[in-house]
Amino acid sequence: MYGETPLHMAAKNGCSEVARLLLAHGAFIEAKANNGMTPLHLAVWHSIRSDNHATVKTLLEYNADCSAEDDEGMTPIKHISKGPGSEKLQELLHRHLEEQQKRRALEACGEAKAKMDELEKELSNIVGLHDLKVQLRKWAKGMLLDERRRSLGLKVGARRPPHMAFLGNPGTGKTMVARVLGKLLHMVGILPTDKVTEVQRTDLVGEFVGHTGPKTRRKIQEAEGGILFVDEAYRLIPMQKSDDKDYGLEALEEIMSVMDSGKIVVIFAGYSEPMKRVISSNEGFSRRVTKFSSSAISIPKN
Repeated sequence: MYGETPLHMAAKNGCSEVARLLLAHGAFIEAKANNGMTPLHLAVWHSIRSDNHATVKTLLEYNADCSAEDDEGMTPIKHISKGPGSEKLQELLHRHLEEQQKRRALEACGEAKAKMDELEKELSNIVGLHDLKVQLRKWAKGMLLDERRRSLGLKVGARRPPHMAFLGNPGTGKTMVARVLGKLLHMVGILPTDKVTEVQRTDLVGEFVGHTGPKTRRKIQEAEGGILFVDEAYRLIPMQKSDDKDYGLEALEEIMSVMDSGKIVVIFAGYSEPMKRVISSNEGFSRRVTKFSSSAISIPKN
């Protein structure tokens, strides 16, 4: 089998003492071969054939992950067929799996509390914007609850990204809050980075047919993993119909096409009335975006 480490070799051949020696000298217990199998997978295979569980026990002493999946989605336990002779091996692995899940759940609880404490500390620096704070706490608690469920081995689906629209006049702190949000959403695990990519109509819209799509996609790609902050977003949709082709709507549709991908959070910002017109004119836009008034936003300087 390609990609095997010496620990894999010891595990699949039932060499318990060799495995112990390798682990004592820092061998990586979760190393995966090309088929995704860990040493514990291979030790289980050997135990099934030989009815000798010594190598499995050695790996479990070093906290080998009982929930690790190979490329076929199989954990070590799933490789054990039900029937006479397999009960002891199944019991051994299930007992360690339960212990690992409890330990991970406790660790996740501690991490969740620390993250929520840090979130509250950061939110205390924002004066006003009560509704946004409430929603942020809700999103953060949901994400942290998902982490705890995963630590227990439960399957958790992806959450819808928390896209937003900030409605308010210039100078009300929308851009500053977007930067703080980038930090907060990254901190609680909603985003992999805290970067904020700021764009306006001129950064997205081209001047001729076929120019807007690629131009907008480049900006979306640049913002992946963080926040795409679209300032004066209402300018993407003209107030009055014209005979001339306007490509702003094409840019907006490009952005909307990736809003469910989970790779990006989009914040649209602009004057209240024009933004309300844009949101109400597009059902998909309204469905994906949570609106906040930014008239009372302020962030004290340190």
